Amino acid sequence: MTSALVWFRRDLRCVDHAALHHALRFARRVYCVFVFDTDILDALPERRDRRVEFIHASVAELDAALGAMSLAAGGDGAGVIVRHGRAVDCVPQLATELGVGKVFANRDYEPAAVRRDNQVAALLAASGIAFEDFKDQVIFERDEVLTQTRQPFSVFTPYRNAWLRQLDDFQLQPYPVQKYAVRLAPKPSGERLPTLTEIGFESTNLRTLDLPTGMNGAGRLWKEFQARIDRYRERRDFPAHKGVSYLSVHLRFGTVSIREIAGYARRHGGEGADTWLAELIWRDFYHMVLWHHPHVVEHAFRPDCDRIEWDDAPELFAAWCEGRTGYPIVDAAMRQLNLTGYMHNRLRMVAASFLAKDLGIDWRLGERYFARQLNDYDLAANNGGWQWAASTGCDAQPYFRIFNPVAQSQKFDPQGRFIRRYLPELARVPDK
Repeated sequence: MTSALVWFRRDLRCVDHAALHHALRFARRVYCVFVFDTDILDALPERRDRRVEFIHASVAELDAALGAMSLAAGGDGAGVIVRHGRAVDCVPQLATELGVGKVFANRDYEPAAVRRDNQVAALLAASGIAFEDFKDQVIFERDEVLTQTRQPFSVFTPYRNAWLRQLDDFQLQPYPVQKYAVRLAPKPSGERLPTLTEIGFESTNLRTLDLPTGMNGAGRLWKEFQARIDRYRERRDFPAHKGVSYLSVHLRFGTVSIREIAGYARRHGGEGADTWLAELIWRDFYHMVLWHHPHVVEHAFRPDCDRIEWDDAPELFAAWCEGRTGYPIVDAAMRQLNLTGYMHNRLRMVAASFLAKDLGIDWRLGERYFARQLNDYDLAANNGGWQWAASTGCDAQPYFRIFNPVAQSQKFDPQGRFIRRYLPELARVPDK
């Protein structure tokens, strides 16, 4: 094959990259593109969105890294061709302009993304251009882990056990890119990365947060977490402690390889690494559920739960969103989310349970609010977590199990360090 095009999406790195690896192996010249997709961007409620700024910075780093990689391999330089528009229009048009024989991409499992990719593939085929996608953002996908009766799992623990039984070195092998980098093609003359303003967005407080962007940012956080991983199990539930990896946004946008980090956890072993690997398995589990049951985007996983009559309480919902419920752990969690775009996983469960179980408000409202606010928003994980907390989903906690916000505070923030950080009005209140 003479030339190919790699379409970057939620995989903003140039190491251990499945689509890029395959394109470089099978084509003599490989172009790269990223599309700021207006079908996605125009639906965002605010023009100041940390995720867009994170992506923009990560694309800039990817562009420079591809160029450096090409030059180091003896090539003529390379980079990311950036488009701003509808991906279903931009990708076929660019592929035609470049005269490529095939477009390569890494697979996306969200229903809207599947429809988009099918549409792009059809438009490309009409022009005689092939389209192929690859597994890259999960370890096991779609039908790769099934029950003994060849059905998708609906409970996590047996899924995890089957996942671990099937895991081997092959699933964790990296996809080398550097050895083929001489085949990276230079960007056409005049191509540049548009500014945030040019794509209709403004800067946020991202630079003031401890959230480094791109491959370098992911590498820094990953290195720091390796020094803490042995204590992960004992410290992961305490929001005032630095116990978690903080890699979720990097996993969301693919600035770190899932194979690299899962492989490390498997080799390292021990309670901390094994517990963290189980969290990565949850991620695969929810992507599998979304693939097999796309109705969960708008409906309960369990159809009978769609008959639940939720309370219509807009004032209570607004109080929850703004951190004004009067329950300190819930309010601190929501204010952290609104200020930083981050919420500790333990607190996501507490806040979700409180909205659905204590306030009696439809879990879908909370899920959509998290979707607007979270830097690491991922449809599969967010939907799965909310349905779990609301007892409407697969492997859900029983309907009678409620995360008592007072008990959760006493157990996981006993000195109130986290609460006081985000509720300064309680700074002088005693611990009990």
